[in-house]
Amino acid sequence: MIRLEKRPQPSRVWSMATPLVAVLATMIAGGLLFAALGKNPVEAIRTIFWDPLFGEFAFYYRPQLLVKGAPLVLIAIGLSLGFRAGIWNIGAEGQYIMGAICGAGAGLAFYPADSALIFPLMVVAGALGGWAWAMIPAVLKTRFGTNEILVSLMLVYVAEQFLASVSLGLLKNPEGFGFPGSRNLQSWDAAHNAELITGTGMHWGVVAALIAVIFAYVLLNRHMLGYHIRLSGEAPRAARFAGVNPTRLVLFCLGTSGALAGLAGLFEVSGPSGQISIDFNVGYGFTAIIVAFLGRLHPIGILLAGLLMALTYIGGELAQLMLGLPGASIQLFQGMLLFFLLAMDVFANYRVRIGTPEVTT
Repeated sequence: MIRLEKRPQPSRVWSMATPLVAVLATMIAGGLLFAALGKNPVEAIRTIFWDPLFGEFAFYYRPQLLVKGAPLVLIAIGLSLGFRAGIWNIGAEGQYIMGAICGAGAGLAFYPADSALIFPLMVVAGALGGWAWAMIPAVLKTRFGTNEILVSLMLVYVAEQFLASVSLGLLKNPEGFGFPGSRNLQSWDAAHNAELITGTGMHWGVVAALIAVIFAYVLLNRHMLGYHIRLSGEAPRAARFAGVNPTRLVLFCLGTSGALAGLAGLFEVSGPSGQISIDFNVGYGFTAIIVAFLGRLHPIGILLAGLLMALTYIGGELAQLMLGLPGASIQLFQGMLLFFLLAMDVFANYRVRIGTPEVTT
């Protein structure tokens, strides 16, 4: 008989090994999935994980790691602060959208002015847009006791409808021949989030992601607020006795995660994406949840996990192009990471025992 026996303390070895084991399990399960689709599983896994880094066209794909990894890291850092405190923001995708809309709108209001102040204004507006959207579930939770998971998630669909509305109306390009979408910010130097070093993929969003990693590390390890965040997640009752203000913590964690998600949206719309459009959002807000947990809610781990997830994005696109894999299979492959991560977490808290349990009298 196989049974699970709870450990007295979570295993540090399993906690550290879980992300690596989850990645390996995902590769195996993904290989079986690709084989079921009639593709060579070894070739598919190699195309996803190897070719973007060391393949023939790696010189083009390597900079894309930073481009796609930056928004994931930026959003995941914000989410991890709340997750550590037991505050579950599942609506970062909506905050990402609203940050992009507010940031782009603030810039387009001054089109076609050529001022060095326009882009900083867009950055502030993007952060405030994401922050304001996150404050809705924060205020509802602190004032009326609502569930922040449900409220933040439902607001994603509201944000998507708002995105479609402004793409067809308020921010629609008057010179776009009737097509939905805003002006292309890449063609307007004052609002363009261009590469800081040509050919590297390094733009202001990457810089912001690195600053967020450093900020989160210092906050969690060197500041009293970080101690309150960790204490609230690990021992909520002890946190109350220690004088932690739960209202302030909810407002801070949700507000910070919303602002960082808004920044990610602004840097994306002013850089790689270039414009507000109906299909602007690509799921970064949801994928960042996987990144946060794959990185064990640790800033350095999140940085590495963000680059890994960015690699699956790039490799997945390459596999679709070169091998004809359907896009849904790549999304399923990415989702397997979180599934196996949560599954392997069981072994950090439980031992596997074989045999009949001893009966004590």
